[in-house]
Amino acid sequence: MAGFLPITLLLFSASGFFVLVCGRPADFTSAVQPAAASAADFATKSLFLSARTSNATEVPATEFTTSSRKSTAETTTERLTGKGGRKPARKVPGTERDDEGPLELECPPLGLESLRVKDTQLRASSYKRRGLGPHRGRLNIQSGIEDGDIYDGAWCARYRDKNQWLEVDAQRLTRFIGVILQGRNSIWSWDMVHTYKVQFSNDTLLWKPCMNGSKEAIFEGNQDAETPVLALFDTPTVARYIRINPQTWYQNGTEGDVCLRAEVLGCALPGPSNVYAWQTEPTESKDKLNFKHHNYKEMRKLMKSVHDECPDITRIYSIGKSYKDLKLYVMEISDNPGKHELGEPEFRYVAGMHGNEVLGRELLLNLMQYMCQEYKRGNQRIVRLVKETRIHLLPSMNPDGYEMAFQKGSELAGWALGRYSYEGIDMNHNFADLNSVMWTAIELETDRSKLINHYFPIPEQYTSEEAFVAPETRAVISWMQNIPFVLGANLHGGELVVTYPFDMTRDWAPREHTPTPDESFFRWLAAAYASTNQAMSNPDRRPCHNKDFLRYNNIINGADWHNVPGSMNDFSYLHTNCFEVTVELSCDKFPHASELPIEWENNRESLLVYMEQVHRGIKGVIRDKDTEAGIADATIKVEDIDHHIRSAADGDYWRLLNPGEYRVTVSAEGYVPSSRTCDVMYDHFPTICDFNLTRIPRRRVKDILAKGGKLPKDLQLRLRQLRTRKLRVTTKAINQRRAAAAAAKRAKRV
Repeated sequence: MAGFLPITLLLFSASGFFVLVCGRPADFTSAVQPAAASAADFATKSLFLSARTSNATEVPATEFTTSSRKSTAETTTERLTGKGGRKPARKVPGTERDDEGPLELECPPLGLESLRVKDTQLRASSYKRRGLGPHRGRLNIQSGIEDGDIYDGAWCARYRDKNQWLEVDAQRLTRFIGVILQGRNSIWSWDMVHTYKVQFSNDTLLWKPCMNGSKEAIFEGNQDAETPVLALFDTPTVARYIRINPQTWYQNGTEGDVCLRAEVLGCALPGPSNVYAWQTEPTESKDKLNFKHHNYKEMRKLMKSVHDECPDITRIYSIGKSYKDLKLYVMEISDNPGKHELGEPEFRYVAGMHGNEVLGRELLLNLMQYMCQEYKRGNQRIVRLVKETRIHLLPSMNPDGYEMAFQKGSELAGWALGRYSYEGIDMNHNFADLNSVMWTAIELETDRSKLINHYFPIPEQYTSEEAFVAPETRAVISWMQNIPFVLGANLHGGELVVTYPFDMTRDWAPREHTPTPDESFFRWLAAAYASTNQAMSNPDRRPCHNKDFLRYNNIINGADWHNVPGSMNDFSYLHTNCFEVTVELSCDKFPHASELPIEWENNRESLLVYMEQVHRGIKGVIRDKDTEAGIADATIKVEDIDHHIRSAADGDYWRLLNPGEYRVTVSAEGYVPSSRTCDVMYDHFPTICDFNLTRIPRRRVKDILAKGGKLPKDLQLRLRQLRTRKLRVTTKAINQRRAAAAAAKRAKRV
């Protein structure tokens, strides 16, 4: 029983205040909540220690030492080299078995990777140049193409000795429990730290080393540049500042540099300088949603709970299976689920194409919960969206990749684990390359009237069973072909920017601005999301990795960023009617669960605003003038925009356009083309432009006579007009030939 009794000690500092620290001597199995916890919560099991006198306060915790660690060794670490070498960290009560999820660390990351830790909070003993400064010492940060630029891939010390350090200022008393380290991200250099020490301070003047028993702890670092390595402290320590002090590093002959990327794990504690809510950054959302990372089973369970709560406006269906037979589930939200309504546009969000870019998955799960709740509350904005739009949400296109990343956890999956499918396919390069088909046809065809500019057929070699196409990609293509999507977005992670087609450069250059005929509207779409996103639109934010997208207002042509052949966006534009952009949602591909509420707040308005753009432009129904039946596959041409679309099976169509006046022509096989002028306004609803097409008379006559009917007067008049026109043309041609023959005779006589 004595081991469970809290110990309380109060020491006053010279400045007249005390420091509140959470600790329990023998049993530390309960989770320490981050900054949102109240002072009263901590007071029930606390140690009061002076920040001024000790400069770094240790809190004993026996359970941080496990059997896999030698009790007398100076090294305390966890290498992530697979299931075999994993050292269990402390589990939060109620969590599932180790094989069902990632390690549950007691404290979250401070936010070096997610940029919650600002550049001003990072210092170093020295650095080689600006591009290798302490602000670049962030976990998973990516370098530029060339070494020597301002966006290099780590902090690198100027000097190669054991006196170098990287310092993090938590800006408040924090209970530090561990450090995660990586080497330098670079195409040209191979630098990493093999071992290191850690020190703590409250004032940056007096530093106390991290101890392992009676000896100063030396932690194992990296053996390669990319694998994150977690080190948990034997004794969690309360302080404001923490330093990482490299001891050995990859020498590379005599050229090896002291370089590292890091994340620090710690729980912020309440103190006398931040007792009010307005003095801390918001960490919660006003929406009561399920903010956590959901594996496949949990995702399926959550989707079912949303459907059970709102059965009248939701439907869950599968579009196929992954390589490992996990179903690709879609949540449909509509006032008539399962049915395409005449004139109602179809919209889609796709997330998780890269399995380790997980924020989009969680945002779509949040979105379906939010729309269900708000619809039931009578939120008119949501009610209007549900009644006027058929919405499809695919939260995980690559569930196999996600499960691999999920097993490692948010901070330990690295930059690429889970990105690819189980077969090793990058799905964003796996769609049919129709760009090359289009550009080759343009180069070879001299008669531009014979060129097509939409609904490009998929090459035969791509559709064969032997083609290296992921089953997930095939499922999504079939989904695109079966539903007449109008607008969509592909949710990614690792940057903060919205990109729009084309994603592929015309001459395979590494990057080159390659616009579509709908460039202006794509820019409108991208700006609609970026300008309403709280993180993207923050003018004070720093670049994520190696490109400053603030200069472009956080939108960019995909090919102008980097060349992506076989992208879903380009395929969607060239093979279907659907306009699609890519949204890079956050600098951190796999943000910690504690950051999900604020990420939802950043993106909630953007997700809704972007969906509402499906109602811009013109829409209507193309009908047979006589039967009033809808005409499928009619071609809709907008003057001066060299990209056509086609009508759906019921004859309805939607053409996304910016405000303006447009001359629209509709044509269909067996019908006389029809044109009219359509004005697009700035309103949040489309302009209705219906078309009634008249059958070509010869075909119409055949149909009527075949049924034994009598020709109506309007058709008789139309036939008479056509015969007269044909007679005039024929007479004119005969007269021209006669005149030419007479002239030739006169010339011969002369």
